[in-house]
Amino acid sequence: MSETSTQPAMSTKDIANVGTRDTDVNLTGATAASSADTAVGLLTDSSGFMEQWQAIQGMFVDEPRQAVERADALVAEVIQQLARNFADERQRLETEWAGGKDVSTEDLRLSLQRYREFFQTLLRS
Repeated sequence: MSETSTQPAMSTKDIANVGTRDTDVNLTGATAASSADTAVGLLTDSSGFMEQWQAIQGMFVDEPRQAVERADALVAEVIQQLARNFADERQRLETEWAGGKDVSTEDLRLSLQRYREFFQTLLRS
């Protein structure tokens, strides 16, 4: 069954907050007290990105073209950091598996939770 969403497309704030919502539903359906307690955020400098975004928005009235160019560069930077963070997480897990170590179900749950959060945020429209 197809469902039409009326939510806006993903914003920079959404990207910065992937995996850091105040509440979240884990894979078993139970509500977590705080995803900050249960999952590491996907972006290590979300506050820095938000500061940059605020500056870009503030410059739009006087310099709209430059604001859009900077917004594009910022989005590219955020996407690159997200890709690096996912690749680093995958590498960490693969290194543990290759070394014969068991990765805890909790670590795997948190990894899948981060993927789910990111995937769901991307598909909002």
